[in-house]
Amino acid sequence: MKSKLIIVTLLLTALVLAPSLARAQEGEPVVVDEVIAQVNDGVVTLSQLKREMRERVDTLMQNGMTEQQANAEVVKHKSELIATLINEQLLLQKGKELDLTDRVEAEVNKRMLDVAKENGITSIDKLDEAMRQAKLDPVAIRATMRIEIMKQAVLDGEVDSKLFYSYSQDELHKYFDAHQSAFLKPESLELSEIFLGLAGKQEADVKAQALKLVAQLRGGADFCALAAAYTERPVTAGQKPCKVGRFQVPDLRPDIAAAVKSINSGGVSEPLKTDEGYQILRVDSRTAGSNTPTFNENNVREAITRERSQKARENYLQELRNDAYVKVADSYRASVEPLLKIVPPAAATKRPSKKDKKDKNSKP
Repeated sequence: MKSKLIIVTLLLTALVLAPSLARAQEGEPVVVDEVIAQVNDGVVTLSQLKREMRERVDTLMQNGMTEQQANAEVVKHKSELIATLINEQLLLQKGKELDLTDRVEAEVNKRMLDVAKENGITSIDKLDEAMRQAKLDPVAIRATMRIEIMKQAVLDGEVDSKLFYSYSQDELHKYFDAHQSAFLKPESLELSEIFLGLAGKQEADVKAQALKLVAQLRGGADFCALAAAYTERPVTAGQKPCKVGRFQVPDLRPDIAAAVKSINSGGVSEPLKTDEGYQILRVDSRTAGSNTPTFNENNVREAITRERSQKARENYLQELRNDAYVKVADSYRASVEPLLKIVPPAAATKRPSKKDKKDKNSKP
């Protein structure tokens, strides 16, 4: 059970950022390395590309494709994957240049400690052992987390943060006036939960238990007391076993939003079936939304940044590529180089002006 919880937590904390966290599995074939691209003083290798391709094949198969279909689809995008790995190298190099290495390592350690605490594990060594039992390689997980956190740190600091602080007051107010519907305050809910897992149990028994608990709660039983006795969610130190938190209604999962839509403060939902078990939700409080748009400078800055971030990040990566030494191996060059769109710096391509030529010709 612990191993399963660890996998779930790792997926939440890292796999969303890094689909390749589980790359290094026991028995994975060893690929003789070949340099696909030199990127300044770093390289993109064939083994990296193979792992990326295998991960994407696995993802497509999980979404219903046959292995043959998935392989064919991934091969079609091999050049784009190589370009992505080149971008990754550039971001990692930039992160080192910005002295982000210690900060990134501290964040990796924090996330691993959070995983351990959330699963009631008392040491990192025990966490590593639990991951190995779950067929996950702790070393590979940390390595991939470092890469993903470093990439995000560079993009956040060099692109998103600079965008966020770049807008004038006039620009902020013009954007707010043109997008007032985006700045309405939505209704929010504070929720508590009892969760009954399905692992190793008959679903009918779990559902019957959930229905029994709902009847007790609606009869006046203390929600948090029952949660302490029955809930199977891991609880962090100092947290009540029942409390989930406050959420804006638009941010709720659709099934949860539907389950609590008509429940007043203090009311309890019917058991809600999920892939992992049954949830019983209590609406602790409701805070009404507002139909009047409210100008909040930070909210407006965040909204504009979300809108412009993707394009700004693309432009930043293009600048990194233009300023870098990138040499793609002959067998990949024809398909990859057009994707990189590398333009040498102006100083390297600028033609001499007529004045420069005149000055040069006038020299003795």
